[in-house]
Amino acid sequence: MTDTPIEPTDTNSEKRIRKGRAGRRRKPDLPKKVPGSSPAFMRKRHYTLMVSFVIIVFLPLMAASWYLYAKAADQYASTLGFTVRSEDVSSAIDILGGLGSSLGGGSGAQDSNILYEFMRSQQLVQDIDDKLDLRAMFSKQRDPDWLLSFNPEGTIEDLTRYWERMIRISYDSGSGLMEVRVRAFTAEDAKAIADAIFEENSAIVNELSAIARADATRYAGEDLSQSVERLKQAREALTTFRLKNQIVDPNADIQAQMGLLTNLQTQQAEALIDFDLLADVARDDDPRLEQAQRRLDVIEARIEAERQKFGVGGQGPGGGEYATTIADFERLTVDRHFAEAAYAASLSARDASVAEANRQSRYLATYIKPTLAQKSEFPQRLILLAVIGLFSGLIWAIFILVYYALRDRR
Repeated sequence: MTDTPIEPTDTNSEKRIRKGRAGRRRKPDLPKKVPGSSPAFMRKRHYTLMVSFVIIVFLPLMAASWYLYAKAADQYASTLGFTVRSEDVSSAIDILGGLGSSLGGGSGAQDSNILYEFMRSQQLVQDIDDKLDLRAMFSKQRDPDWLLSFNPEGTIEDLTRYWERMIRISYDSGSGLMEVRVRAFTAEDAKAIADAIFEENSAIVNELSAIARADATRYAGEDLSQSVERLKQAREALTTFRLKNQIVDPNADIQAQMGLLTNLQTQQAEALIDFDLLADVARDDDPRLEQAQRRLDVIEARIEAERQKFGVGGQGPGGGEYATTIADFERLTVDRHFAEAAYAASLSARDASVAEANRQSRYLATYIKPTLAQKSEFPQRLILLAVIGLFSGLIWAIFILVYYALRDRR
C-alpha cells in the first residue's frame, strides 16, 4: 500500500501573502524626483503684477465709486421733440387752374438744419442765460462738485461748452424729427430749459417765415414800383406833348381834316358839274361862267392846301410839321399803352405773390412736450464704473504684455 501525497491546504498566512502581492501590483508608480527642482513659491514679479493691478485697476475703480456715489450730484432729464411743418393752403382758383405751388419738403428740411445749428450756438445759450440764469442752474448742487458742475465765474464760451455736455440733440434729416434731452440738477430746471428752447426755436421759425414772405413779395413790389414810375413818365410826356402842340387827340384832328377834305372834294365835284352845265347854255362872256370858274379854283386851292398838311413841311397844330406831330403822338401813345400793360401785369404779380405768401404756413409742431422727471437718471453710475473698469483692465493687460515681452527679450 503506497502512500498518496496529501495536497497542502491554503492557510491564513498564504492568503495574506497573495493579497499583499496583488496590492503591490495595483499601486501606481510614483514619479521620480527630478534633480535640482524646488517647490513653487511667489516671486518678486508676481508681487509687482499684483501691485500694478491694484494701482491701475482697483484704485481708480474705488476712487470713481467714491466720487460717483458720494460727491456727484443727481441730474434730471427733460425730453422735448418737435419738427418744422411747412404747409401751403391752395386757393380755389389754384385748385381749378392747377396754378398752385407749394413749398415742399426741402424748405422744412432746411429749417430743421438751421434749428439744429441754432441750438448749439452761443446766441441761444446767451438768450436763455439772460432769461433763466443758466449759470445758477448749472452750479446748483447739494455739495460742491468740481467735475460735473459749472463754475459760475466762467465765460460765455465756457458756458457754451458746458451747454453741449448737458444738451443732447438727436436729429433725423430724413424725416425732419428732432429730439432734445436736457439735463439739470433739478427736474424743474430741466423742464424750464426745455420750455425756453422751444420758445426760442418757435421765434426763429416765425422769423424765418416772415423773411420768406418778405422775400416772396419784395421782388414783385420792386417790379411794381418800376412799372408805376414808367407809367407816370409816359403820361407826363403825353401831357407835355398835348400842351406844346395845343391838341388833345391828333387822331380826332386827323378825322376832322379828312372829313373837311372829303367835303371839299364833294363841293369840287358839284362845282364841276355846275360849270359844265352852265358852259353848255351860256355864252363865252357870260359872267356866270367866270363866277363858277372862280368858285372851282377856290375849292381846288383849298383841297391842295389841306393835302399839303399831311406831306413834308405841312404845318400842323402848334406850328410844327403835321407828320412829325402825328409820329410823336403815336410814339408817346405806344409808350403809354406799354407802361399801362406793364403796370397791370406787375400789379397782378404783386397781388398773387402776397396771396401766395399769406397762404404759406410754417410753424414748429411738437410731438413730445417738455417732460418733468420724477427720478434722477444721471449720472449713470454703473455704466460709468463698467467703462472705467473696462479701460483700466485693458491698460493693465497692455502693461503686462509689454512687461513680459521686454522680459523675454533679455
